[in-house]
Amino acid sequence: MRVQLEYMNIRAWALLTVFATAVTPALSSAEILEQIVVKVNGDIVTKTEFEQRQVAALRTRNQQQGGGNLQGDALRQAIAEITPRLILEAVDELLLLQRGKELGFKMTDQQYQTIVEQIRKENRLESEEAFQAALKQEGMTPADLRRNLERQVIISNVQRQEVMQKVAFNEAEGRKYHAEHIEEFTKPGTVTLREIFVSVPGDGNTVNVAADEDAKRKIDDVRRRIMDGEDFSKVAAEQSEAPSRANGGLIGPLARTELTASMVQLLQGLKPGDVSPAVRMPRGYAIFKFESETQPQVMTAEEAAEEIQTRLWQQKRQVELDKYLVRLRSQASIEWKNDELRKAYESEIGRSASTQTPAAPAAETPAASETETPAAPESKSPQS
Repeated sequence: MRVQLEYMNIRAWALLTVFATAVTPALSSAEILEQIVVKVNGDIVTKTEFEQRQVAALRTRNQQQGGGNLQGDALRQAIAEITPRLILEAVDELLLLQRGKELGFKMTDQQYQTIVEQIRKENRLESEEAFQAALKQEGMTPADLRRNLERQVIISNVQRQEVMQKVAFNEAEGRKYHAEHIEEFTKPGTVTLREIFVSVPGDGNTVNVAADEDAKRKIDDVRRRIMDGEDFSKVAAEQSEAPSRANGGLIGPLARTELTASMVQLLQGLKPGDVSPAVRMPRGYAIFKFESETQPQVMTAEEAAEEIQTRLWQQKRQVELDKYLVRLRSQASIEWKNDELRKAYESEIGRSASTQTPAAPAAETPAASETETPAAPESKSPQS
């Protein structure tokens, strides 16, 4: 389990949706009548609040995976997969919020205004009317926004004071990390090619023997002209049927790690300037000129120092946060009112305990102050 309660990354408008699902201890009289799923040191999570979390998580999952709306068994399976993590996060957020209040953390008016200004700027909500309309679209009032932003500020402050101060590493650890992950700090070698492609007409299912032989004769004639001294790029512009003809057949640079096995085999034994034999491609015949190459480049530990520091900070921060949350849970009074969610919570606790913290991705840098918001965290191939 990885509770996403980092320093405030409030610059993303998507967080307004997340805020709308946050657990709110201060309940109205109407909410008190709702079904309670769990009590954490007296504060409660209601069924409605937890269902809002599930809806938001499913929406995010759907956007990331690019699928349609889930229904039936697929929807039930998706809910079963996300529920253990969500209920653990709900409990952990309440524990962090409660600890923050014990420590006297609050959000000042200035902090609130700064965060709101950032939200409006990032989302081009230049007028107050546009901002209020955006809130309404998310089903929120200004009071909802302020309450949920304050939760995030308080939780961030708890992490900063109770967790982040324990995160430390030295140069020796950085060098060790570099040595153990040297491939991640290696820029792969590249090759730049030129191609000439001659298509074989057909429906893709059957082979027209005559058309295939004509295409093979044409590509052999083209290769003969090049081997006799004609410029590859000029011949490509005249004869190739690939989109790359507009650039004299140029494709690349291509990372060697991106090349197909057949292309790797084709380039074996060739050096820059060489022209390959004619090869059969799925849709025709092609020849390639090995234009140029670059060798793999390994970043030194010094060159990768900033990247390494970011990764180690994230990795150690998560370890310390996990330990801190384990302690808060052990000291808390957690009273379950929903047996299925209790089982989901306990299963996620067990899974988390058995999973080692992996190396974190290098996309984030810790904020320096309570109101800072860190910045949130492509390939080519032959077309023939």
